[in-house]
Amino acid sequence: MRIDLHTHSSASDGTDTPAQLLREAAAAGLDVVALTDHDAMSGWAEAQQSADEVGITLVPGLEISTNFRHRGVHLLAYLPDPAYAPLADELDKVLDGRTSRTPAIVSGLRGHGIEITEEDVRREAGGSVAAGRPHVADALVRLGVVADRTEAFATLLSPGQPGYVNRYAPRLEDTIPLVVGAGGVPVIAHPWGRRGATVLDAAALSGLKDLGLAGIEVDHQDHPPEVRTRLRAIAAELDLVVTGSSDHHGLGKVDHDLGVNTTDPEQYERLISLARS
Repeated sequence: MRIDLHTHSSASDGTDTPAQLLREAAAAGLDVVALTDHDAMSGWAEAQQSADEVGITLVPGLEISTNFRHRGVHLLAYLPDPAYAPLADELDKVLDGRTSRTPAIVSGLRGHGIEITEEDVRREAGGSVAAGRPHVADALVRLGVVADRTEAFATLLSPGQPGYVNRYAPRLEDTIPLVVGAGGVPVIAHPWGRRGATVLDAAALSGLKDLGLAGIEVDHQDHPPEVRTRLRAIAAELDLVVTGSSDHHGLGKVDHDLGVNTTDPEQYERLISLARS
C-alpha cells in the first residue's frame, strides 16, 4: 500500500484542482492520499468525488499556519470535524490574515520598482480561498520578474525582503488542542525543514505531545537522510506517529512528485485510529 499524507490543490496554492490531484495520485500508483490545503477544507468534496471515481482512499485534512517561539510552524490536521466552531473560527482568522496582507505585499514590491498589481495576484489565485505569497510568486513569474517560486521567495517574499509582510497565525500550543477538540489528528509538517530544528527539538516536541500532538512528518524532501534518522529516533522515544509524504503542489514546487515519500501502512493505521468520528 502506497500512502501520501501531504498534498495541495488549487483550493490553496497547488496548481491542480482537487479532482485532477486525485486522478494524478491514482496514475502515480497511490492507494491513499491526504488533501491538506493551507488553512482550508474547501477542496474536500470535489476530492472525495474524484477519489471515489478512481478508487483511492482520501484522507481529508489541512495544513494550518501557526506560530511557535516566534517561528512559523505548519501543523497538519487529519480528519477534523469541519463543523467544529472553535477550529473553524480560528481558520477564518488565518484566512483573513492571508487575504488582508496581499495589498501590503503588492505595495512593498511596487515600492521596490516592480510593476505588479493586486489583480495580477487574484488572477493567479483563481478560486483559492487561501490566497497568499505563493500566488504573488506565481504573478512575479508570469511577469518575468523571477524564474520560479523558489527565486521569488528567496529574493523578494521572505522575512527581510521588500515583499514580506507578517500576518496572523495562532500559537501552535493553542492550535493542537483545537484540532484534537475537532476529533482530528495533529501532526507537525516537515519539523526540521527551514531551520525548524532550532525550535522543535526533542524537549519541545515532548511538551507538544502533552498538548495532544500525535505525530511528526519525518520523510519529507526538506529532510536529508541524517535528519530523518534523528527525527525517527525522537518519534520512537516519544511514541509519536511517523509520516512520510510528497508535499505535492503540482507545478508550484519542483522535486515534490506524488509518492516521492510515503507513510508506512502501520503508521497510517495508527494515525487513523486516533481520529474521533
